[in-house]
Amino acid sequence: MTDQPEDVSVDFSQGNVPPAVGTVRDQVLAFFGPSRGDNATRQALAEALQNFVDASTLGDRLDTWLRLIHWTRVGTSPSLRVLQVRMRWREAYLYWELLLDVLEGVPDVRQRVQDAVWLILQETDAVNLLGEAGLPSERGLLVEVANRTLHKVLPAVRNDRDLTHLFQRQYRSTVEVKWFAQLPARLFCRILAALTPPSTPDRPNPLGRAFTDGFRLLAIRVQAQGLSDKLRARSRRPAAIMESPFYRLASVSEQLAGRWQSGEEVDSLEPVWAEAVAKCQNEIRWIRRRLEVAGVSLDIVYGLEVLTHCLKRMETMAEVMASRDEASSAKSIQAFLIALVEASLQESSVGHLLKTNTRLLHRKIVDRSGVTGEHYIAQDRREYRQIWAAAAGGGVLTSFTAAIKMSIFTLGLAPFLAGLGYGVNYAVSFLLMQTFHLILATKQPAMTAATLATIMREQPGTARLDEVVAFIKRISYSQIAAAVSNVLVVSASAYLLDACWRAVTGSPILDLHTAEHVYETLSPVNSGTVIFAALTGATLWLSSLVGGWIENWAVYHNVPQSLAEHSWGVRVFGRERMALWGDRFSRNIAGWGTNVSLGMMLGMTPAVGMFFGFPLDVRHVTLSSGMLALASASLQAEWYRDGWFLHATAGVAVMFVLNLGVSFLLSLYTALRAYDFPRRDVVELLGRLLREFVRDPLGFILPPKESEAPAGGSAITEKVVEEQP
Repeated sequence: MTDQPEDVSVDFSQGNVPPAVGTVRDQVLAFFGPSRGDNATRQALAEALQNFVDASTLGDRLDTWLRLIHWTRVGTSPSLRVLQVRMRWREAYLYWELLLDVLEGVPDVRQRVQDAVWLILQETDAVNLLGEAGLPSERGLLVEVANRTLHKVLPAVRNDRDLTHLFQRQYRSTVEVKWFAQLPARLFCRILAALTPPSTPDRPNPLGRAFTDGFRLLAIRVQAQGLSDKLRARSRRPAAIMESPFYRLASVSEQLAGRWQSGEEVDSLEPVWAEAVAKCQNEIRWIRRRLEVAGVSLDIVYGLEVLTHCLKRMETMAEVMASRDEASSAKSIQAFLIALVEASLQESSVGHLLKTNTRLLHRKIVDRSGVTGEHYIAQDRREYRQIWAAAAGGGVLTSFTAAIKMSIFTLGLAPFLAGLGYGVNYAVSFLLMQTFHLILATKQPAMTAATLATIMREQPGTARLDEVVAFIKRISYSQIAAAVSNVLVVSASAYLLDACWRAVTGSPILDLHTAEHVYETLSPVNSGTVIFAALTGATLWLSSLVGGWIENWAVYHNVPQSLAEHSWGVRVFGRERMALWGDRFSRNIAGWGTNVSLGMMLGMTPAVGMFFGFPLDVRHVTLSSGMLALASASLQAEWYRDGWFLHATAGVAVMFVLNLGVSFLLSLYTALRAYDFPRRDVVELLGRLLREFVRDPLGFILPPKESEAPAGGSAITEKVVEEQP
C-alpha cells in the first residue's frame, strides 16, 4: 500500500563513483550497481532525472520537474493516498534520501540537474511569487471570491513565466503542504545544497535579485496601504505623513535590501529595520482599537489584512538576509519557503479568503451582541425575579401578537401579503418589547453566547474555565426562567383574551377549522415541527448578526452624530433635543435592527419557501404557545381526549429545546471562531460542565440563595475594557 522503495540503501564501502560517461540514466543505474539497477524504483528515478535534464523548452522542464517532485513523494505509485499514509511514518522521505544520494554521489548528474534548475530560474520571474502570492487582493472581497470560484470551474490560463504558477501546480492540496512543512531540517539542507545552482560572475543566481525586488514590492505595498485615506484617518497623527511609521519603513527597507543585494553586512541595519516594523505593528493595533468605537468596513479589513500579511512576510525575508552561517541561512530559507508554499495553496482557496477577510467584521458584530447579552443574565435572586417579571410582560404582549397572527391567517391572503402581515405584526411586537424592557426568551441565546465568548477570550489562564462554568449556570437558569415565564403567561393571557372576546362577541377568537389547523401544525409527529423549530433557532441567530451589522454600519458612517448635528433639525427642534435623539438612536439601533429583521424573517419564511417550492415554516415556542392556548379555548372537550393537545404540547417542548439550543450553539460557535478560540479549551470546558452538572444539577435551573451568592457579583461579568484612543 505504501509503495516503500525496495532496499534504498547504497553501498559506499568501496568508494567507487561512476565515471561521467553515458546518459544520466546510465550513470544513475551504474551508481546503484548491476545487482540493484533493475529495481523498479531506481528505474523510475533514473528515467525522471533523464527526462528533466533533456527537456529543451521551459514548459517541458516545468512538467518534468513536477514529475520528479511527485516521484519523491509517492515513488512509482500514482496516488497521493500513499503520501497521506507516509506522513505518519519515518520512511516518508526515503525517496528524497535516494535522490540526494545520487546527486551527491554522481557529480556529473548533480551538475546537469543544477544547470536545468538554473535555466528554470533564468526563464521565469519570481517577483510575484515572493512579493504578491497569497496576500490579500486589491480587487475587493466579492470580486476576488467570484474570480477564485471561476477558476475552480474553469482553470486559469497556464503561465510558465511566472514562478507562482509552478508553486500552485506543485502544491495543490493540504497534504502536500503539510508534507513540505514537516521536512526535517537536515534533509532540507541537503536538498538546498544539491539543487541550488552555484552563483558565478558569468552566471549569477536570478533568485537573489528577485528576492530583493519582492522585498521592495512588499515595502511599497505597506506604505501605500498604511498611508491610504481609510487607514490614515484612523491613525494617531492623520496629517503627519513624514512621521508615519509606514512611510519610514519603506526607506529603511530599501537600505536593507540594497546592502544585502550588494553583499554587504546588514547586522547594523537589521535592528533599525526591526524597530520600524514594531512601530508599524503598534500603529495597526491602534487602528484596530479605533475600530471598536468608529465602526469597521470590509475596505478597512482589507487594508489591515494587507499590512499584517506583508509585514509578516517581510520579517521572514529579513531573517534570510540577516543569516550569518549556512545552518541559520538554511533554517530561515526553509521557514520562508514554508510560508510561500502555504500561501500558494491559500491563494486559490475561497474558504480561506472569506475566513481571513471577514473575521474582524464578524468579531465587531459579536462584540456588539455581547454587550447587549449582559442584560439577559441574572446575577442574583433579585435580578432573577426581574427576569421573571420582564418575561411575563413579554408573554402578555405575545398573546396579542398570536391573536393578530391568527386573524391574518383567517383572511386567506396571498402568501406574500400574509407573510408581510405576519412580519409587520412580529416586528411591532418585538419593538414594543424593546421599548418597555420586556423579554422574549428565544432572543436571549444569541446575545448571551456572544457575551460568553467575549469572556472566554478576555479572562487569562485556565482558571477562566471555572468562571465560565459558573457563568453558563447563570445563563442556564436565566434563560429557563424567561422561557417558562413566557410560555405560562402567554398561555394564561391567551385564555383570558379568548374569554374577553367571547363575552363581547359570543364566539371564540378561532373557528373550529383554524383551531384544528393549529393542532395539526404543532404536532412533532404529524408535521415538520422539528425541522421548522431548528430553522427558527437559526433565524434567531441570524437576526442577532443583522442587528450587530446594522449598528456597525450606523457607527461607521457616523449616523448618530449626523443626526445630532442635522442643520434643519437643529433649527426646528433645537440642538439639545437633536443630541438626545442621536444618543437614543446610537443606544437602540442594534435592537431595532435585530427586532425588525427577526420579525420580517419569521413572517416571510413561509412565503419565500412557497415561492421556491419548499414547505418552509417557523415554529417559535412563545408564539406557538399562545396559538395553542387560543386553539384550546376554541375547541370542545373531545379534542383533548383524542390526544391532539398532548401532541401539540410535546411540539411546544421540542420548540423550547430547539429554538434556544440551535440559536445558542450557532452563536457560540460563530463567536468562538471570530476569536480563534483553541479547540482543546472548548473540549476541556465541556468536560467541566458535565462534571458540574452531575455534582449540582439544580444549579443550572435555580439561582443560588442570597447567602450563597458571591458579593458584588462574579468577576466574570467585569469586562476587560481596552484602552480607548
